[in-house]
Amino acid sequence: MSRETRSQKKKYRGGVFGDVHTNMAMVVLPKELGLEKMEPISQFSTSETVAPPFKLKLQVPDIGLAIKGFLSTREVGEFISGALAGAMTKTVLAPLETIRTRIVVGVGSKNMSGSFLEIIEKQGWQGLWAGNAINTVRIIPTQAIELMTFECVKRAMASAQEKWNQSDCPKLQIGPISFNISLSWISPVAVAGAAAGVASTLACHPLEVLKDRLTVSPDIYPSLNVAISKIYNNGGAGGFYAGISPTLMGMLPYSTCYYFMYETLKTSYCQSKHKKSLNRPEMLVIGAFAGFTASTISFPFEVARKRLMVGALQGKCPPHMAAALSEVIRDEGLRGLYRGWSANCLKVMPASGITWMFYEAFKDILLVEKRLL
Repeated sequence: MSRETRSQKKKYRGGVFGDVHTNMAMVVLPKELGLEKMEPISQFSTSETVAPPFKLKLQVPDIGLAIKGFLSTREVGEFISGALAGAMTKTVLAPLETIRTRIVVGVGSKNMSGSFLEIIEKQGWQGLWAGNAINTVRIIPTQAIELMTFECVKRAMASAQEKWNQSDCPKLQIGPISFNISLSWISPVAVAGAAAGVASTLACHPLEVLKDRLTVSPDIYPSLNVAISKIYNNGGAGGFYAGISPTLMGMLPYSTCYYFMYETLKTSYCQSKHKKSLNRPEMLVIGAFAGFTASTISFPFEVARKRLMVGALQGKCPPHMAAALSEVIRDEGLRGLYRGWSANCLKVMPASGITWMFYEAFKDILLVEKRLL
């Protein structure tokens, strides 16, 4: 065989890439997998080669740190402050709440002393705290959601108003007359107060229904479990939202006026005294006056709301708020719209003052030390 023929066979056997047995096979993997460097493996090696174990490194996020960061936010601090302030206030003022509710809905005596004696005679001292458990459970989320919503919406509205005023305001052209559309006439505090009332009402109205049933008709609803069962059997899930429309209508003027009065009085007083903040007694007084003003303005709606909510128990429920107001005026005159107003003020004024005092105190503890205020 010629030298050329042997060369062609050798070339054919080796292929275009040369002799196969002289080449090495290698595996290339990304560095991110953290694998050890692997030695090249001969394709035709007769000895058994063991590959190193697969190593994958995973980093678990620090959940504790995330939770700690969430709890240290300003919104959570305001939520907790509102919850604690509401709980501290409601338990102290539970007897006044019980008497006020009975007078407003027309159960028993129409004056405070008579209603107080009736409760003591029929139910004992514990009757003054009838429905207090559900009332405390109700006020904790209610006050927390309300105050947190108020603070958040107030900041958001103030920021939006400032950005709107800094930019070119849109203009409305009507013929030759041009109007600048400005947000300066809108009060961030009033809008925040209305939003706070609506949010807390929608979230916690079922608890209000339960509290009223336990307070007004303890014979029919002797316990919380019985009340929940009967309300659900009679009206389904919608039964827990009985009277939601008049409640919202009554809450809007009260909540708007309440927060607007408190913030306005606080700001004016601090400016007149050249102070940055109020002390605790000043918070108590200003909060009480804000509650008195808001209660006086919105009390007729409160009377109509209570009638609609518990009217079904007496078999005569007005179809809507206007009908409830007309019924009160027809039966008792205009004075009937303010029946129970004195008891309501005695309850609302200390409740408002104490709530603001505790709320600001808890905010100082939870937020000022973290420099979030």
